[in-house]
Amino acid sequence: METAMPLIHIIYVSTAHQECSPAELKAILESSARHNARHGITGMLLYAEGCFLQILEGEAGPVDETYARVARDARHFGLIELERDEIQARSFEQWSMGFKQVTEEEIRRHPSFAPFFEHGFDPASIGAHPGLAFDLLQAFARNQQRL
Repeated sequence: METAMPLIHIIYVSTAHQECSPAELKAILESSARHNARHGITGMLLYAEGCFLQILEGEAGPVDETYARVARDARHFGLIELERDEIQARSFEQWSMGFKQVTEEEIRRHPSFAPFFEHGFDPASIGAHPGLAFDLLQAFARNQQRL
C-alpha cells in the first residue's frame, strides 16, 4: 500500500516591477492554473497595489519546484517567504489557483486586516503576526466563492 506524501504550503509576498494590467494578471493566472493542475498544486493569489500575496499547497517536491520557478520570475522582486509548513489537508483545494485583485475598499471592509495594507502587502507587518497571511487568504477565498 502506498503512503501519501506529506502536504506542505508556502506563503510568500513579492512586489511587481510595475503595476500589472488586467491582461497581465489574467495571463499570470491562466499560466499558474495550467502549471498547478499538472503538478497537483492548489492555492490562492491576491494582488493589491503592485504587491502579490500567494499560498501554494500540495506535495513538497512540486510545491518547492514551483516556488523556485516563481522566485526566478522577472516580473516581480523582493520575494519574502512568510511561511513554509507541513499541513494535514489542503485549504484551497477547489482551485488550481484562485485569484483576487484586492481593492482598497475591500481591505477597509476587513478592519482587522486594513492596518497591514496601508501601502500594499507589508511583509514585515504580516510576517510579524503568525497566521495573518493565511487568515487573509482564506477570508478573500470565501468572498470569491460568493461571487
